[in-house]
Amino acid sequence: MPVFNAHIPANRYTPEQKRALADALNQSLVQGLGIPEGDRFIMISEHGENELFLDPAFMGMGRSSDAMIITLLLGAHRPLADKRAVAAAINKLMVEALHISPDDVFIALIPVPNESFSFGRGELQLAEGAPRW
Repeated sequence: MPVFNAHIPANRYTPEQKRALADALNQSLVQGLGIPEGDRFIMISEHGENELFLDPAFMGMGRSSDAMIITLLLGAHRPLADKRAVAAAINKLMVEALHISPDDVFIALIPVPNESFSFGRGELQLAEGAPRW
């Protein structure tokens, strides 16, 4: 059910690195939240030099030209402990997969009510209850 959008610098990552990025994001859900591997919904959006702005030092970070913004739509039922676990897993796995600085991964977790997800057919499959995971 979670949906990722990775906003990355244009022409910085190879197709293989983009696949590794997507795999790392998927694994962050598996490791951080116990979500099944098949629950994989990931978009990668490239942004040109004048389309992606991340302050290099805000909050004491040392961001480089590799910096990106990861947004994650996730069920609003998730407690703070789950959010901490998935944020830590995202950062760790992105750093390992892309060999970037931990400062280069900005994460925004966006809570969405479960009844707002449709997996297809125009049905709201989770409208009657939370997922099993």
